[in-house]
Amino acid sequence: MIEHLPESITRQTPGVSCTTTLTHEPQRREISQSENRQISVSEVRTVRQIGESLDFNGEVLTVNPLNDSRWNDLVETHPNSSIFHTVGWLEALRRTYGYEPCVVSIDSKNKPLSNGLVFCVVQSWLSGPRLVALPFSDHCDPLVNDPQELEALVGLLEAQVRKSRYAYLEIRPSAQSHSIASQSLLPQDEAFCIHQLDMHASLDVLYSRFHKSCVQRKIRKAEKQRLQYEEGRSEELLAKFYSLFVQTRRRHRLPPQPLKWFRNLCLCLGDRLKIRLVSKDNRPLAGMITTIFRDTAVYKYGCSDSRYHNLGTMSLLMWRAIQDAKMSGACRFDLGRSNNANKGLIAFKEHWGAAKNSLHYYRYPAGIKTDASSSWKAWLVKQTCSHLPDPFLVALGEALYKHIG
Repeated sequence: MIEHLPESITRQTPGVSCTTTLTHEPQRREISQSENRQISVSEVRTVRQIGESLDFNGEVLTVNPLNDSRWNDLVETHPNSSIFHTVGWLEALRRTYGYEPCVVSIDSKNKPLSNGLVFCVVQSWLSGPRLVALPFSDHCDPLVNDPQELEALVGLLEAQVRKSRYAYLEIRPSAQSHSIASQSLLPQDEAFCIHQLDMHASLDVLYSRFHKSCVQRKIRKAEKQRLQYEEGRSEELLAKFYSLFVQTRRRHRLPPQPLKWFRNLCLCLGDRLKIRLVSKDNRPLAGMITTIFRDTAVYKYGCSDSRYHNLGTMSLLMWRAIQDAKMSGACRFDLGRSNNANKGLIAFKEHWGAAKNSLHYYRYPAGIKTDASSSWKAWLVKQTCSHLPDPFLVALGEALYKHIG
């Protein structure tokens, strides 16, 4: 929910001018949690059609997670739920990419949910229709209580793929999950790694564990630069963040996600999300988007102006996010997924004292390779992104990402 907040709250810390921008935008209608659960009759029909198309029998319940409060109740209480299970995240996916979320459960129709597997049907002429749990999410565990529930829910979706309704099924469990790997229910497909920082120690102890030259020294240097720090969800702050984000994606020779994705995340996640930005002399230097859900904070997106990396801007932002997470009672700070080939990003995360774990995605049937992931097309996209002007680069992202999820 986007709250009515004061125009600004100023915080002072030594060496850094920190203005926390929490601007309320009168022209933008508020979105409440209850409104997230109210969707149109046509949308209800769409979710019902998804369930019917899966040929589930009477013992299986299909739930619209945007409309049925039982899903939100399960997410708020299940030990394996995350920000990626929340109604806000699912609603942002629907608004941006048109992905209709659906939950399958083996609970009774008129009782609270005790289990469920949320997924989206991704319709794509580029890679074919497929079932993904969950698009644009680092991980999304099936919310189950025992191996039998897991086997039943995965088996239901697997059966639909065998009927050739969908190209494949993909499930993305977390590194901590008891789930797919231990039961060997699905063939392993892509492998990544994920870093998480244990937040139980005091801030002083956490700081002492940071790499002395790669992190501590950069934080101290940034604090001497009299940088301006802002946080919030205002349209102005989002525009500054997105400008840096486009720069960063260009450096990596990749198109940026659409601006509307970040706007919808701000609207739908509300105060569970923060845009963080540091500037010098009104020039944005680095930005970050973090989320928090229950006892876990997540670093989801980061961007920067490479000309000012020597000022330690990203280190300052990360330290501020860790401080805020600690003060909010978080027990874990999730630094997100990394490609195993990206040694620089992995080293950056390990310099913060974060523990590295393997992250495996599972796909049925095994060996499916999509056109979107073919090496020559990936090469072509990177070559194109190196030369496109910003408006065309942004347009390319808007055209492609709905097929990638």
